[in-house]
Amino acid sequence: MNAAPVHRTRSLLVAGCLLAGLPGVGSVAGGPDPLSAQTPEQRYSDWVRPGFRPQEYEFRRNRILDGLRATGGGLLLVPSSDGITHGETFRQLEDFWYLTGLELPQSMLVLDASRDISILFMPQRDPRFESPGRPNDFPGRPLLEDYQIRGIGGADDYRDIAELDGFLRERVGRSEILRVNAGAAGEVPDPVVPLVGSLDPTASLIRRLRNDHPEAELVNAFEIVARLRMVKSPAEIMRMRRAADATMRGIRAAAALVRPGVDERTLQGEFERTCREAGAQSIPFTPIIKSGPNSLWPWRVLAAHYNRRNRTLQDGDLVIFDVGCEINGYVSDVGRTFPANGAFTEVQREKLLVSTRAAEAVIAAVRPGVTLRELTQVAYDAIPDEEERYMQTPSFFGHHIGLSTGDPALLDEPLAPGMVFTIEPWYYNHDLGVSVFVEEVVLVTEEGAEVLTDALPRDPNALEELVP
Repeated sequence: MNAAPVHRTRSLLVAGCLLAGLPGVGSVAGGPDPLSAQTPEQRYSDWVRPGFRPQEYEFRRNRILDGLRATGGGLLLVPSSDGITHGETFRQLEDFWYLTGLELPQSMLVLDASRDISILFMPQRDPRFESPGRPNDFPGRPLLEDYQIRGIGGADDYRDIAELDGFLRERVGRSEILRVNAGAAGEVPDPVVPLVGSLDPTASLIRRLRNDHPEAELVNAFEIVARLRMVKSPAEIMRMRRAADATMRGIRAAAALVRPGVDERTLQGEFERTCREAGAQSIPFTPIIKSGPNSLWPWRVLAAHYNRRNRTLQDGDLVIFDVGCEINGYVSDVGRTFPANGAFTEVQREKLLVSTRAAEAVIAAVRPGVTLRELTQVAYDAIPDEEERYMQTPSFFGHHIGLSTGDPALLDEPLAPGMVFTIEPWYYNHDLGVSVFVEEVVLVTEEGAEVLTDALPRDPNALEELVP
C-alpha cells in the first residue's frame, strides 16, 4: 500500500482533532455523550408570559363558581384547544384562556361547585414539542410537573388528563350535574356528526359526554359565563383601547392609499402592516375591505369566493372598511366608508348620514340599566321609515367584543359599566347601488358611554379629508 500524501494525512489529522472536540460527535467508548448536542428541553415559561395577575383569573373562576352554586351546582367543563395546527399560530379557546391564562393544549378546566375548587387536567408533556425522529427540533416540554405553570393560572389542583375519564365516571356516579357553555342560551343541543365537515370543540365535548355518560344531567352554563365576560376589568379595557387605537391607525394608513386604480388587497395589506407595526400580534378576522358592487354584499357572501376580495377601485365607488386587530388576546372591530375619488356624491352623503345618525342616537342612549334590546328601538326611531328596509338586521346593530368579535351577550341584560360593544348600523340599498357603514366601539361608563374609536372621524366631510 502506498503511503498517503503528506497534505492528505495532515487534513485527516486536523479533521479528526476537530471532530473529537465537538460535543456529541465521539463514537468510541468513553467519548462524548451523543445526546449532549441536542437542544435542551424547553419550558413553558421560556415562551409564554402571564396575561394578567393570578388574582384576576382566580376572581373570574370564583364568580363562575358562585353562579354555578346559585343555579344548582355541578361541574363546569371548560376545554382547551387541541393544539393541532395547519400552519396558523396557536390561539387558545376563549373560556379556557379567560379562566386560566394558559396556552395549554388538550387540557380541561373543571370548576367544581360542590367542593368550591378548580381542577386543571393537562398532559404530562406537550405533544407539539415531541418528535423522536427530530429531537433537536422538538426537544420536549414538560407540563404537568412544571410548577411555574401553576403560578400563572393559580388553579387549586392539577391532574393528568388521563385521569379525567375516571374522574367524570366517579362524579356522574354520584349524580353530579355536568355543565358546558353551549355558546348560546337555551337547552344544551344534541350535535350530530356531519357527513362533511367536523364538530367544533364544544359540540365535540357535548357529543362525547352524551355518549359516555347518557345518564348524566347536562346543563348549559352560557348565561353564567356571559354575565361575567360581558363586563370587562380595567386591565381588559386597557388592552381593548390599544386594539382600537391600532385599528384606527390602520384605517387611516389604508385610507391614504384610496384612489381609483388601487385594488382592495393593497388596502388590506397596508391596514394589516400598520396594525402589526402598532403591536398587533394577530388579525381576528380577514379584513373586510370592499368597494363598488362588492360593498353591497355582507362578508359571508364575499368570503364564499376565493378571489372575490380583490376588486380594483373605480371612480365614483364607495370603499367600506370593516376591520379589526388583536393585541394580547383582545380585539377591536371598526368600520368606516370612504369615497374612492375623495368626494361623496349627494346621494352617497345622504345615505351615509342615515347610518351615522342612527349610530349617534344609540351612543347618546347608552347608559347603565338600558338593555341592548331597548337600544334597538332607539336605532329604529332614528332611521327614516322609508330607509328601514335597507338596514341590515332587526337588532341593536352591534355586538359585544373582547376576546373575540362575538363575545357572549344577553340582549335583555341591563348594561353595566365595563361592558364593551360595537354599534354598526349597516345600510344596503341594492335599488340605488349604495351601501354605507360606520362601526364604533363603545365602553359603558358610570355616566353613559365612551366611544373608544371617537378619534377616527365618521362625519362625511372629515372622511373625505382622509382620502388623498
